[in-house]
Formats: sequence, structure tokens, C-alpha cells
Amino acid sequence: QQQLVESGGGLVQPGGSLRLSCQASGFTLTYNAMRWFRQAPGKEREGISCINNGGGTTNYADSVKGRFTISRDNAKNTVYLQMNNLKPEDTAVYYCAADRNSGCPRGSVNDDGGVDRWGRGTLVTVSS
Repeated sequence: QQQLVESGGGLVQPGGSLRLSCQASGFTLTYNAMRWFRQAPGKEREGISCINNGGGTTNYADSVKGRFTISRDNAKNTVYLQMNNLKPEDTAVYYCAADRNSGCPRGSVNDDGGVDRWGRGTLVTVSS
């Protein structure tokens, strides 16, 4: 069974940090660009970051740029999202997604047209 499983979410105070992981099973991520999306209560899903298959190209939404870092370890079939200086507005369910394409072009962070696998999400709550 091919699936993506996110972990690492939880409750954190403003200014704190979390590291999300996305583990793939049943398939290899080596050829896929990987994406992180989030959906806050009552809001549309938002693409926040992507990384190309080799890990050399990353892009971020303006809302998280400078605070979040996407990375991947293809040997472990895992993608990460390091989130620093978290704000209450970062509260959302975070989803990882595998793109059938290998690249992460500039301006494509919110593009889900190539996504063919989604994780079930992990909840991040930023609150004091």
C-alpha cells in the first residue's frame, strides 16, 4: 500500500519550533518533488513549500519564508518541515504531498495539479 504519513505535530507556544516528518511507504520518493500544504479552520488549503526530487531547489510561500525550512532524505524516504518562530496564524492541519513531477519551479508552491499522493495530515496548534 502506497502512503504518506505525517508526524511531529502538536501544541506549541508562539515563538516555538516544531519539526514535521513525512514518511513514505510502498513507493520511493526519489523521483518526486515533495510539497507541504496546510489548511486552517475555515480557510482554503494553502501550499507553503516544495522541494525538488534532488533537494537542491526549494520554494516557500511568503507567509512562511524565513521561518520554515523544507528538506528531504531520500535514503530514508522522508521529507521534513522545520518550523521556527511559530505564530498563532500557523495553526492548521499540515499535509505532505508527492508530486508526479520532479521539479519545484518558482511560483509553483500553491500548485497541486501534479500531486498524486496525499498524507492524512498532522495538526499543529500554536497557542499560549
